Amino acid sequence: MKLSFDVVELAPADHPEIGEKAPDFTRPLVNDEFWEDVSLSELTDDGPVVLVFHPMDGDFPATYIWQEIRDRGWDEYDAEVVGLSISTPYEHARFLEEWDVEPFRLFSDPGNGVAERYGIAHELDGMAGIEEPRPAVFVIDEDRTIETGWVATEWPEFPPYDEIEAAIEDL
Repeated sequence: MKLSFDVVELAPADHPEIGEKAPDFTRPLVNDEFWEDVSLSELTDDGPVVLVFHPMDGDFPATYIWQEIRDRGWDEYDAEVVGLSISTPYEHARFLEEWDVEPFRLFSDPGNGVAERYGIAHELDGMAGIEEPRPAVFVIDEDRTIETGWVATEWPEFPPYDEIEAAIEDL
């Protein structure tokens, strides 16, 4: 099969591991109508969180990841599923509405600082100095402990949805 893009191996990541505390952060958390600054610890105070790092809105992997999460019914779990990318709040609001993934909210991190703290930032191919998070998913409990995690090793690569679902169900 001839792909219209190259599969690229990503450099090793230095991400938090299972059993470690997830780094806290505060960023605008966006739904399809508004946004407000929210911290990860505020979300985990209310229960487990599934933190999904994804490429910028409009990139086909972001669309595919969120449609798959929506179609699998992750909004039905007893964990809040939120995303994070370098896209602006305006882009997130448009993305959520356009792709019909409104049950979810997305953190906006245009400076990519959160991905840097999580050790999963990578430069966009051919765009010197421009970074975004590589695809990654962390299942985080109420104490902000990482229960399971997955980080892409190549681009494009998609999460092992079944394994993540099993981890969410085990919370």
